[in-house]
Amino acid sequence: MTSSISSIPIAPVLKEMADVFKAHGKRAFLVGGAVRDILLKKKAADWDLATDALCEEVCAMFRRVIRTGIKHGTVSVLYKGHTVEVTTFRTDGAYSDGRHPDSVRFATTIEEDLSRRDFTMNAVAAELPLGNIVDPFNGVGDIDRKLIRCVGKAEERFNEDGLRPLRALRFASVLNFKLDDAIIKAIPAALDITARVSPERIRDEFEKILLSPKPSTALQAMAQTGLMHLLFPCLADCIGVEQKGYHSFDVFTHSVLACDYAAHINAGKEVRLASLLHDVGKPASMSQDECGIRTFYNHEKISAKLAADLMTHLRFPNLVIDKVVHLIDQHMFHYEEVWNDAAVRRFIARVGEEHLKDLFDLRRADSFAMSAREPPADLLLPLQLRIEDVLSKSRALSVKDLAINGRDLMAAGIPTGKDMGLILSLLLETVFEDPALNTKEKLLEIGLKLRQKLSS
Repeated sequence: MTSSISSIPIAPVLKEMADVFKAHGKRAFLVGGAVRDILLKKKAADWDLATDALCEEVCAMFRRVIRTGIKHGTVSVLYKGHTVEVTTFRTDGAYSDGRHPDSVRFATTIEEDLSRRDFTMNAVAAELPLGNIVDPFNGVGDIDRKLIRCVGKAEERFNEDGLRPLRALRFASVLNFKLDDAIIKAIPAALDITARVSPERIRDEFEKILLSPKPSTALQAMAQTGLMHLLFPCLADCIGVEQKGYHSFDVFTHSVLACDYAAHINAGKEVRLASLLHDVGKPASMSQDECGIRTFYNHEKISAKLAADLMTHLRFPNLVIDKVVHLIDQHMFHYEEVWNDAAVRRFIARVGEEHLKDLFDLRRADSFAMSAREPPADLLLPLQLRIEDVLSKSRALSVKDLAINGRDLMAAGIPTGKDMGLILSLLLETVFEDPALNTKEKLLEIGLKLRQKLSS
């Protein structure tokens, strides 16, 4: 299939840069994701140019240039508020580390340069300033068909760079494209190469998958091709683990559906991670009751530990890890109308007021994934109304919210140490039960009585 598209619109600032190249007898082409995005009628996030000019020549053409990757023929040109990466036409040598070329050779034509790209949709160039398309691998046609296909043989592309299989799956989720059969067939044989890729690069692709409109597209393909077993073994262990009863799906499918729902409601990264990983402890916690029904008691504790281990390995920031682990650890809460106000306050204090919305988003995702049905709109409404009511009466949810502190207790004759910490905790419990007691005078009185009890 050959597309009728012969050119794309070019931003004025790029046309100005093209005039600079032309004045020096050089050519410049817009390449990569920017061309693909323009063809998809999306806004291009970044501009990358390919040129027949060498790095030193580019440095001489423009006033502000950063030598970002001059070893590989790349510099960053700062031009009128834009940062444009400019790379000399090149072809790559062997990839002995499974990620980066051992050497590069500067080429003479844009076609040679495009031949080193990963996928046909990324191997389309637009010559500046007019935007005339150069498409030696029918990438425009593949974009029209919404197909991800490798430049040349998929086996060769994946043996060069072990991240490319995961990139292919990421693009499928982000763009809602279909994967070429040759890609699916080539991934299993390249797993050893992918195993060499740094955890940070895996994490970056994984995050982009999670933040895509439908993460399951990539996640299911990962399970199909062996990438899941290689990169996320705790999730792979969930494949085929049935949970008859309240659930219609095995643990893996349930987890993927929960992640999709979190994406559907536009939840943040931490909620999407928690939705995907909230049940990874079920295989390890699985047992059978006296009726032969599988149970997964305390699976949230094991899930939280496994999620922490996985995210630590992938070098996620500690703040992200802590929040995801906390959400997973708390996701099995069970509200009943018999809870008194003190119980609601303890729940808020345990979860953290700042985490309530995310925890409720996780619960909705979990509920959806039980049977792939939209949960009732009022699923959490009774608890939410109770929380609003309780917070309207008192926001004393931690020791720091008490009308008294350690200095006040010391001034009253209570020494610092274990007893003081226990007294402050008991005073907080007292305020949970009766917020009206949260005054300095009353808490000092109660604190002194507690001190006498602890000393007797």
